[in-house]
Amino acid sequence: MGQICGLAFTNVVENGVELWLVDVEKRQARRVPTPLLNIVFGNGFEWLPDSHRLLLQTKPALLPPLPPPFEAPRGPNVQQSDNSGTQRSLRTYPDLLKNDSDTRQFVHYTSVQLALLDIAATKTGTLKNIGKAAQYDDVQVSPDGKYILTQSLQAPFSYAVPFDHFAHKVEVLDLQGKPVHSFATRPLVEGLASGADAVMPGMRDVQWRADAPASVIWAEALDGGDPNKNADKPDTLRDAVYSLAAPFTASPQPLLQLKTRWRINPEQAASSAKLIFDRSSEDRYNAPGTPAQRIDENGQQRLLFAAASGPQANSILLIGEGASSEGDKPFLDRFNLDDLSKTRLFHSKAPYFEKVAAVLSDDGSKILETREAPDEQPNFYLRDTSSTTGKETEVQALTHFPHPYPQLKAVKKELIRYRRKDGVELTADLYLPPNYDAKRDGRLPLLMWAYPQEFKSNSAASQVTGSPYRFNAIGYSGALPFLTQGYAVLDRPAMPIVGEGKAEPNDTYLPQLISNAEAAVDEVVRRGVADRHRIAIGGHSYGAFMTANLLAHTRLFAAGIARSGAYNRTLTPFGFQAEERNFWQAKEVYQAMAPFNYADQIKDALLLIHGEQDNNPGTFPIQSERMYSAVKGTGGNVRLVMLPNESHGYRARESMSHVLYESSVWLDKYVKNAPAPAAASAPASATPAPAAPK
Repeated sequence: MGQICGLAFTNVVENGVELWLVDVEKRQARRVPTPLLNIVFGNGFEWLPDSHRLLLQTKPALLPPLPPPFEAPRGPNVQQSDNSGTQRSLRTYPDLLKNDSDTRQFVHYTSVQLALLDIAATKTGTLKNIGKAAQYDDVQVSPDGKYILTQSLQAPFSYAVPFDHFAHKVEVLDLQGKPVHSFATRPLVEGLASGADAVMPGMRDVQWRADAPASVIWAEALDGGDPNKNADKPDTLRDAVYSLAAPFTASPQPLLQLKTRWRINPEQAASSAKLIFDRSSEDRYNAPGTPAQRIDENGQQRLLFAAASGPQANSILLIGEGASSEGDKPFLDRFNLDDLSKTRLFHSKAPYFEKVAAVLSDDGSKILETREAPDEQPNFYLRDTSSTTGKETEVQALTHFPHPYPQLKAVKKELIRYRRKDGVELTADLYLPPNYDAKRDGRLPLLMWAYPQEFKSNSAASQVTGSPYRFNAIGYSGALPFLTQGYAVLDRPAMPIVGEGKAEPNDTYLPQLISNAEAAVDEVVRRGVADRHRIAIGGHSYGAFMTANLLAHTRLFAAGIARSGAYNRTLTPFGFQAEERNFWQAKEVYQAMAPFNYADQIKDALLLIHGEQDNNPGTFPIQSERMYSAVKGTGGNVRLVMLPNESHGYRARESMSHVLYESSVWLDKYVKNAPAPAAASAPASATPAPAAPK
């Protein structure tokens, strides 16, 4: 590796994106006089392994012209499908090309001229264009710095799918821009087979092998990308991983064929594959962790083998979340690849939440960690994991970030546990305002903020998530800001939807959702922190869908806040969330789950918020607009707030502030100041849910 010349970064200005370099020793930054960068795809630059040259993605000197605003259409926009009976699931993507004008804008903004900048040649550096401009959406320099792996978009484009489904030309270039090897062009793919494991046919995930000078690897589906083929045969091979090394004149070599997760030595035959982990992806308690990696001399991420001798010589390091019945306890393990044994080197201990940020030594004895507590925000520490004394002096603090909002330092947090009526164990984080005194302050208005999750077993659904020792970070996007307004908050109350065996979770979505909510309400009332008639429910995206359903099918909540949700499931007919069946395969499920169909049953106050430019699949802005019209037209109490120039998540300061304002006013009116029931009554009960489909 050559001498490091400094750091590079981009600077966004009014007319484009500049490249800047930092001389670390002199502590000086300067703008490099290059053409403006194109960062539509990627960072706009990549260091070569010699550390004095950069591969740039610049704006071409001659860009395809932009169409004029308000241009008269050149003709009708036409789409046609003639698949001869082939069925393909097509997710509902909002943010797509819609006409010829969009297509020409897309070509204008995504056109890239590759260039090589040598910053060591002269004071200002020398710049050399590489090849011709193209619509490169992925560019990677080989580990030896001799080749460039490119993927470029190919016309004609589609009005039905995003750009990553467009046809792609995959090619290896040399540093002069000359094509060295061209792979088969990946065709346009408009829709996939049904199922969460469906993938597009042909090459995918194309990249350089990190442990070889110049070897391209990629995955390719052996089942055509259709997980339904031979679904009843567990030994069916689904994927193959191929490799092709420079000078790229030989035939691609299969590294291995896959049906689950394996260990493979790329230098040996595929028959050397050895199963190392086999578990349910839902089982957090037995998650083995992720292998630690380190950047090598060529700037590539490589698997870190633990420096050890004797029986531990062939070991890697695993970094995990450490989920347990007591909450998350992050860990670092040494894992022996020969006998599959583990040695625990480190794990988080109360009263802190400690997490490995980086492994600093090959044997795992030196790590960089973050440490936090409910009233201490995360700071960085150096730790010696080989010590067995447990002395705090062996942990060295590197940063001392102060509490960002000391006025909230006295917020009380508790990881609570309770059960729903069928015995599934649930958890939630209960927050109480600063200086709250139960005898003095009594019961408080309470806001629940949740997000449902699907499971295939009750045991997995009952596993504890989170930790009581995490920092009480308060951001605008959740419910915690309302602690400042005198509310109690039940954050992340578990909302598991379970479908054991051959049953699908969503077949009984509503009864389970209602049972989850009833258990949470009963628990906070039992604890004496909330009044039953002063509880609100809220959520974002699928949490908004949950909120509308709970207001439609129960009277548990005085009000709801639903942000950027989807409510009419006929508008997401090819699946949503973890639902793999399409509308025509499970009509009763789609109809029963859609709160739009029960808008006339929403009798409590519903606040709908949505970004006008939401580009998330399924959550079109029209979802909230039509839900508002439905509730309004059937006599409900509803308010709709559309945020200009916002997508699925909100970013502008004005938007964040307005969301908090709207929510605060809504909660104060319908929750904090809700009148007490005229007389003592039985707990609020759920309205009958639609019958589960047969």
